[in-house]
Amino acid sequence: MGLNIVVCVKPIPDPKYYNEITIDPVTKTVKRQGIPTIINPIDKHAIEKALKIKEQHGGKVILMSMAPPDAQETLLEGLAMGADETYLLSDRKFAGADTLATSYVLARGIQKIGEIDLVLTGTESGDGATAQVSSQLGEWLGFSHLWGVVNCEVKSQDDIYLKTKIENGYMEWSGKLPMVFAVSREINTPRYTSIMGVMKAKKKPFTIWSFQDLDLDEVYVGLKGSPTQPGDIFSPDMGRKGEILKISKEEAVELIIEKLRANGINIESFFSGCVRGERNE
Repeated sequence: MGLNIVVCVKPIPDPKYYNEITIDPVTKTVKRQGIPTIINPIDKHAIEKALKIKEQHGGKVILMSMAPPDAQETLLEGLAMGADETYLLSDRKFAGADTLATSYVLARGIQKIGEIDLVLTGTESGDGATAQVSSQLGEWLGFSHLWGVVNCEVKSQDDIYLKTKIENGYMEWSGKLPMVFAVSREINTPRYTSIMGVMKAKKKPFTIWSFQDLDLDEVYVGLKGSPTQPGDIFSPDMGRKGEILKISKEEAVELIIEKLRANGINIESFFSGCVRGERNE
């Protein structure tokens, strides 16, 4: 049969460095410079499913990502798993995109590749967790789409069995290509990369497309093309006011009690409660 499968992959900040991530208060975008990235973990399950389908029916597994240029090293892991080629959509104009603007650029990239039978994504990203891109992609492309897939059997282009997880059980579906669906973690266990896979990955096609390479309407691109806009962003002051007391213990106790009362704390009730607690023990 031979299927052309696109897997949309998102590089996200390595969770080990989450404490170093900051947000630009002016542009209201995440500052990622200097933060190592990894492939969004659930996206690896999508890559694995695409590779399994290819092993069964033949065809090609194509990775696609909208990310900064430094994502190239991260995306090589997907090629090392067994994907055939990668398209990185990268341009300053794409910065600040919400899910709608992101899915629009991805959809145009998929359409530029040519005839695609199946598009896979993870259910959500580890940094945004909006779970919206998959269905938005389906709408932009005009493909049937399904979210939360835990089982998929591709028997033919017109005979696909799908199973999704819901709150109190599962739902079963039948469909036909072309389709977009988002896979859950339960669908499989992603394979490990091998040394041979890493060596081969560096020789596989890796194409970078900018804004000028895609048939895009600037109205739908980047921060300006994103209907979801953040509100005011600021870093809270986590410091505490300190005061050094050079007085006796007795004076310190009296001063502390005075300050507690000034802040509306009923000292008598507080200490009587502490005493009752000690007696209960």
